[in-house]
Amino acid sequence: MPNPWILAARPKTLPASIAPVLVGTALAVREGAFHPLVFAATLATAVLLQIGANYANDVFDFLKGADKARVGPTRVTQSGLLTSRQMLTSTALIFIAAALLGIYLVFVGGLPIIVIGVCAIIAALAYTAGPFPLAYNGLGDLFAFLFFGIVAVCGTYFLQTGNFHPLTLACSLPTALLVTNIIVVNNLRDIDTDQVANKRTLAVRIGDQNTRIEYVLFVVLAYATPLLLWISGLLGPSGLLAWLSLPVGIRLTRDLQRAPRSAALNPILGRTAQFNLLFSALFAVGLLF
Repeated sequence: MPNPWILAARPKTLPASIAPVLVGTALAVREGAFHPLVFAATLATAVLLQIGANYANDVFDFLKGADKARVGPTRVTQSGLLTSRQMLTSTALIFIAAALLGIYLVFVGGLPIIVIGVCAIIAALAYTAGPFPLAYNGLGDLFAFLFFGIVAVCGTYFLQTGNFHPLTLACSLPTALLVTNIIVVNNLRDIDTDQVANKRTLAVRIGDQNTRIEYVLFVVLAYATPLLLWISGLLGPSGLLAWLSLPVGIRLTRDLQRAPRSAALNPILGRTAQFNLLFSALFAVGLLF
C-alpha cells in the first residue's frame, strides 16, 4: 500500500497543475520575459494548491458520506488509512505552505496575485466543503476550467511579464478544456454513487451519454483552438505542434466511449491527465517559435 499522504495527493492527476504553468511561461518567453525563480515558485504553488484541493476533497467527501460505495481510487479517510482530523490538519498545512510561497509571488505580481491566490484557495475548499459545495451543485467542471485552465495560464503569464494579453486568454483554452476532462471522467465514473449521495455533479445532471459527448467536444475544441489561432494570424504554424498528440487523443477518446461506467474508467482518468500535459507541453514548445 502506498504512503497514504501520497495516495491522498492523487499523483496521477497532478499534471493538471503543471500544464497551465508551462503554457503561461511559454507565452511569456515568447514576449522575451522569463524569470527562473518565479517559474519555480509558480509551479510549486500550483502543485501545492492542487494537492490541497485533493486532500480537502478526500476528507469532505467522507464527512458528507459521498464515499460509502467508492468505485474510484482509494480514499484515505474513507478507508481508515488516515483520520478526518489528520486530513483536515494536513489540508490546512498544505494551503499554508502554498500561501507562504505565494508571499514571494505577491511581491513579484502585487495585488492581482493576492486576489488570484485567495480565490484559488477559497474555490479549492468550496469544491466539496461549505454550505454550497461546487462539486455537489454541478459546478465542478466550471471550477476546473477557470482555475486550472484560464486563471493558471493567465496568472503565470502575468507573473513573468507584469501584464495581461488577450492572446494569453485564447491560448489558455486548450489546457482549460483538457483539464476539465479529468473532472468529466471522474464524475462519469461516479454517477451512480453520486446520485445516492445526492451529489449533483454535471454528469449526474446530464447523464452518461451526454457526459461522454462533453469529453469528446472538449478534445475537439482543444485541437481546434491552435488551428483557429493560426488561421486568424495570431499564431504561426508552430502552434500546431500540439497536433502531434492527436493519435493519443483519438485513442483516449475511443477508449472512453467504450469503457463501462465502473472502475474501468480509473486508468482513463490518469491517462486524461497525462494527455493534457502532453498536449500542453507540445503547445508550449510551439508557442516559443
